[in-house]
Amino acid sequence: MADRSLRGMRLGSQSLQSEEGVTFSPRITSTYQMSDGMTFEVTFSADAEIPQMWQSPKSGQEGILIAADGKPVVIEATDQKVPRTHWDMLLERRTRDELEELLNERLGYLRARKGQKVGA
Repeated sequence: MADRSLRGMRLGSQSLQSEEGVTFSPRITSTYQMSDGMTFEVTFSADAEIPQMWQSPKSGQEGILIAADGKPVVIEATDQKVPRTHWDMLLERRTRDELEELLNERLGYLRARKGQKVGA
């Protein structure tokens, strides 16, 4: 019985999967240069929007995107939407006078209701 022992694998040490038939998504490598002249590379998906600035994984310094010819890439700033607050959205629907009128109506209702509870 000892010569016919079963052989197994160690758990977690080896994978039964292979990379056969696996196609990876297209990728591009971007080079960034820090202020001290050192460069580092970051790999992005081919359809990703490449940022102009990236933080170095080793030193933590900001790096600027460098083109293939060694010059910094200038990405045009697009018109970014300014975030709207709740107050801005209210002012789009009503005037300030209408809002004050609604506030006074609501305060009157709440004060009347509070007065009824106290008197009851």
